[in-house]
Amino acid sequence: MKSRKITIRILIIVVFFSLLVLCLAAFLGRNAAKNFSVRGVDVSAYQGVIDWQVLSQNDIDFAFIKATEGSTFKDRLYADNVKGAKETALAVGAYHFMSFESEGESQAQNFIETVDRADISLPPVIDLELYGQYNHNPPDFGKVQKILDGLIAALSEEYGTKPIIYTNRRAYSLYISGRYRDCDIWICDILKRPTLPDGREWTFWQYSHTERLPGYSGEEKHIDMNVFAGNRQDFREYTESLVY
Repeated sequence: MKSRKITIRILIIVVFFSLLVLCLAAFLGRNAAKNFSVRGVDVSAYQGVIDWQVLSQNDIDFAFIKATEGSTFKDRLYADNVKGAKETALAVGAYHFMSFESEGESQAQNFIETVDRADISLPPVIDLELYGQYNHNPPDFGKVQKILDGLIAALSEEYGTKPIIYTNRRAYSLYISGRYRDCDIWICDILKRPTLPDGREWTFWQYSHTERLPGYSGEEKHIDMNVFAGNRQDFREYTESLVY
């Protein structure tokens, strides 16, 4: 019994210090993000109805809005969100959550049917990350490459620019590292300022999943925060180069 109590105490101590390290790393990541002058959010129906006039006043410059997922799913608030965001001074983008269970071409068609060129002033985004069962059993590279290649080709043709690839460190290492050099990278790293394993530069950095801002009231109380790699002039030139 005594040995069991000691083991439980050790586990509690380990968990406590692990959480402490994670909180410290997240704090340092947020501090590092303060070095960037161009900030933005990404949202979906989970944030509920958004008052874009209010949200846009939170020192942000851009918003990426979820449009589609897989070959059939459409975010129920995409149309409302893009309409509201366009009525502000924000640069607006739309993203597609990539499924491993259908062809890239059909997924691209779902996005194209949902996102008009006039909706967005940023490149379309492909969200590539592991989910569900694939967290424990990642699909092989060949399967992912085929889907991703189909998506990139179709979106590039429709929107006249290469899509941004959003991903995290694990998926980047598995599927992107050393490849897709003509697509800008939006990397998720909530612990620190990211560096990519192949030495490539990122364009957007998602640095937090836990911010709270006024202007939305959905079941998800937090909102994702991001920064752009350059300054305001760089960002202005970036968006102006993408006028459709």
